[in-house]
Amino acid sequence: MTVTIIRAGNTWDGIADVPLGPGEILIENGIITGIGKCVRAPAGAEVIDLPDRMVMPGLIDCHVHITLRPEMFTNFWAYSAGYKALLGARALNDLLMNGFTTVRDCGDADVHGYTVRDVKRAVDQGLFPGSRLINSGHIISARNGHMDATSALSPDCNCWQNNLADGPLEIQRVVREEIKWGAEWIKFAASGGFSTPADDPVDVGYTPEEMECLVATATQYHRPVAAHLHGDEAVRLAVLAGVRSVEHGCMASEKVLRLIEERGVFLVPTQYAGVRSARFAESDEYWKSLGNNPFMRMKIRMYKDVLLENARNLAESRIKIAFGTDLGLFPFSLNGAVEFSEMVANGIPALRALRAATSVAAEMLMRPELGTLAPGKTADIIAVPGNPFENISVMEKVNFVMKAGTVYKS
Repeated sequence: MTVTIIRAGNTWDGIADVPLGPGEILIENGIITGIGKCVRAPAGAEVIDLPDRMVMPGLIDCHVHITLRPEMFTNFWAYSAGYKALLGARALNDLLMNGFTTVRDCGDADVHGYTVRDVKRAVDQGLFPGSRLINSGHIISARNGHMDATSALSPDCNCWQNNLADGPLEIQRVVREEIKWGAEWIKFAASGGFSTPADDPVDVGYTPEEMECLVATATQYHRPVAAHLHGDEAVRLAVLAGVRSVEHGCMASEKVLRLIEERGVFLVPTQYAGVRSARFAESDEYWKSLGNNPFMRMKIRMYKDVLLENARNLAESRIKIAFGTDLGLFPFSLNGAVEFSEMVANGIPALRALRAATSVAAEMLMRPELGTLAPGKTADIIAVPGNPFENISVMEKVNFVMKAGTVYKS
């Protein structure tokens, strides 16, 4: 039996309204078995002293793309599945070192195979250190929709993608294929997007009947559904169809935000990617950092006022916000914890932002063993050198990481 005690100068359990002060956490075989001001140390226990740090649950990023990078947008088809797997392995290591003990991949960029599934298997088997990975398979898309990558090619190339589906029968088949090959969630493009050349963010990707068929098929196999969404009408239709999470939702009206709240749907706003891009729409340096994507910059300029207004309305809502960064759209050299500061800058209180990456994220992902510090929970634990309730930017300075009882950064 591996036994560890963490003694912390300050603690936060992922739920409480304020930090809980000094405390001790007892961990046995990767599970928290005791927590309080003082716990009895069994003989032979390893003691980790963190007197000058705040200890809290491991972070959860609900929206990453480990097999995607900004430089891939203009030559998407030039990268092999093997190379994308290496990118994914590196991404999971970087994420873990930044305190993200669990991440959900929201769209495999290998549109011929199932690379994210294979990377997940490798990290689960301990072949390399990395964040715990939840796999959403590919982004299911209509032809000429957000994830139809053939739009970047000449019409006579006739490339095949395993994520394209039109009409209820084809949608049923593709959903079942995704589940067969390891998808724990089903993700689909319910609207157009900003980063792609052939669609507009306000485009509606599927009819109501198609969305309802997709959700019903996923539900039959006990899979929750996440929807890539920007435009107001697409958000409304997807919420009515029964999705569990709205990804982005950055152009939803106040009326549709209220619908999201009433239906208890989770929203992953990825504000560093969207709202910050609106603020920096005219910055050449900012767009260079994104690989100079001309499609995205043009569309951000067009809709920047709507993006900024939506951010204000979201901050005033009571929607269940889950944390997500859209890393992959950005290089993984960027610490995804910058999303915390972006959320706070847009009016979301620090407590709500912190819960978004811990207890609320675990609730959305239906992983009750994660996201909080309590007896019986998985020992995913991080520490930061300060108080994020007073200075949210300390979340970018995680300097202790434990995943399932094993220390990866100290």
